[in-house]
Amino acid sequence: MSTFTTSFKSLFIALIVFMLGSQSANAQTGCPYFNIETVDTTGISLALLSTNVDATISGVIANVVVEQTYYNAGDSLLDATYIFPMSDQAAIYAMEMQINNRIIKAVIKEKEEAQEIFDSASEAGQTASLLEQERPNVFQMSLANIQSSDTIRVRMTYTELMSPRDGKYQFVFPNIVGPRYTTEGEEWVGLGEAQLTEVSQTELNIDLQINAGMPVQAECKSHNVEFDNESLGTNTSLSTAPGADFIVDYKLTRADIHTGLLLYEGETENFFLSMVQPPNFGEAYDSPPREYIFLMDVSGSMQGEPLEISKKLITDLLSDLNYEDKFNIIFFAGGSSALAENSLNVSNQNINMAIDLLNNLSGGGGTNLIPALEQALDMEVDDDFSRTFVILTDGYVTVEKTAYNLIRDNLNEANFFSFGIGESVNRFIINGLAYVGEGEPFVATDFNDAIDVADDFKRYIEKPALTNITTSFSGVNIYDVEPLTIPDIFADRPVIIFGKYDSAENGSLTIEGEKAGSYFTHTFNFDNYTANAEENIALQYLWARKKIKLMSDYEIADNPNDTLSIDQEITALGLKYSLVTEFTSFVAVDSTYTLQQEIPEETDLTDDNSGGIVATEFDAVPKSTLDYLVVIDMIDESRILRLKVLDFDHIHADKVKFQIQDMAGQILKTQDFSLINYSEDEIIEILLGDLPSGMYVVSMKDGDKIIDTEKFVIMR
Repeated sequence: MSTFTTSFKSLFIALIVFMLGSQSANAQTGCPYFNIETVDTTGISLALLSTNVDATISGVIANVVVEQTYYNAGDSLLDATYIFPMSDQAAIYAMEMQINNRIIKAVIKEKEEAQEIFDSASEAGQTASLLEQERPNVFQMSLANIQSSDTIRVRMTYTELMSPRDGKYQFVFPNIVGPRYTTEGEEWVGLGEAQLTEVSQTELNIDLQINAGMPVQAECKSHNVEFDNESLGTNTSLSTAPGADFIVDYKLTRADIHTGLLLYEGETENFFLSMVQPPNFGEAYDSPPREYIFLMDVSGSMQGEPLEISKKLITDLLSDLNYEDKFNIIFFAGGSSALAENSLNVSNQNINMAIDLLNNLSGGGGTNLIPALEQALDMEVDDDFSRTFVILTDGYVTVEKTAYNLIRDNLNEANFFSFGIGESVNRFIINGLAYVGEGEPFVATDFNDAIDVADDFKRYIEKPALTNITTSFSGVNIYDVEPLTIPDIFADRPVIIFGKYDSAENGSLTIEGEKAGSYFTHTFNFDNYTANAEENIALQYLWARKKIKLMSDYEIADNPNDTLSIDQEITALGLKYSLVTEFTSFVAVDSTYTLQQEIPEETDLTDDNSGGIVATEFDAVPKSTLDYLVVIDMIDESRILRLKVLDFDHIHADKVKFQIQDMAGQILKTQDFSLINYSEDEIIEILLGDLPSGMYVVSMKDGDKIIDTEKFVIMR
């Protein structure tokens, strides 16, 4: 597989698409949504030839490169857009476009600026690509000016944190944009007219490497593949035609609590990720005593079946407690009240009292979670117990930034799990409560569902493996750590700590906690781990994606003491770490000048550089009817702008000046023609110096008269 194929996933999948017909050619193959932006479809034939996926999973982090190859087999110039699916946990951090043998690396820009660059390139006849986030799990790629017989390769890289379920991790490369990625009314849901070639004519190639730092058991749920097991990981390959999603389940096989540490050292920042993985328990398991505090929504919106489902859930969970456990119930609407001042010991008498109270409950009033959380956190704490808060609500609660921060700041005081109740549950709130609490969301829509969900929940949290967890660092400066504090480790959930560090020479991280009847401690000596730049590069993007998700979804500022808005902070992180976000996009532009700009036939504009220059007319400046200037390219290393001067006999060489200004009209540089290198083939070179990335205008002046202008874009 190509060296460019190194990391991105839930993207669009390989189908060869031929667009034929006399009307607007819109086609949703199901994988992906594809739109050819033209009215006359005569002679249009765009093929997606292959998709190559190169995925590396380091412990619980997937780093994936997807390379897709397109071919314009028709005789028409094409513009196209398409939609592809992705996990909402994925972070796209790199893109490049290859046109035949030319490679153009994309740059991250603010969304509006990226669109302007793309539109300018499209109007000027340059081949360009634009990658945008439609929503956290749906992305759109736009391609402009795909020439007849052009082969276009688009390579995108993303990273994703793998989350376990029932003790298993799952890697998925999805093949379709379907209902699971869409909501009613979004444009890619409706099918357009298209004729598709057989799926078998397209290639799907996948290489998957799992580096876990511990033994791994892996199984492909979708395809018949074999795994080559290694001492600390496993790998597999697949070559097939697209169809079903590629799904691999894997387990980290340890009989005891296990730990791992990943390091990445960048040019200006270093990142670490530490994982504490719970054991695979057998039937016999000695659990530490447990304390469950149920926060039960009894507001007006819970009237009827949602309240009855909530009662049944708590009743079933109470009946499964051990006599050494404790429990309490807090009822919240506009305010809150508790079954008891502090948690009660499990006994038949206390359980029956709680059930009788539940059976006589009715809902009413407003909804405010904050008083209930504060009351639960103020209750007496027994460090010998694994303490879990279970929030049961339909999600129509007053959950503001205060609630999310309250949960985040107290992860070392309790474990937080959310239950969504009812058919119309607000899943965004349910997922948010669990996400900021480093827990797991559960949803029960009816009575039958409540039984199954209660069983899933009991299995998930009945085996706390490590409680009262603390971390300490020695000999190394650690900062920007997530999560802020550490919840308990359960049999189905590892604890992951990641952040930044300065020089780690002689540095160490110690994790301590309590097991049933014993004490656990483990020290990571940073010197014992290699800062693998290739395999662990995803750590920096994963850290930034976590920060962005907290800000984007839950309005938890990266730095609550600064004056930046949430949108500005997300934009700054997206630009700094080259991540596609709701405010930043990737754009790539081919700098080769095209025949669409009506250059005289005798002009040779061969360009062997990948450049980064977009050329187009600057209509805002008056000019003559003759074209004098053509932007060719920019030599990146030397920061030199190369221009072709046409029809030079009509100007006065001794009066000619070249002027560069920004889009606001500020003049940044002026040079006399006599001071500029000028070759026999009428190509001049202008040194740009340290001009930053952005769009500029170069003007050719004869005395005080502007006789021609061109736009160009610097992409670093």
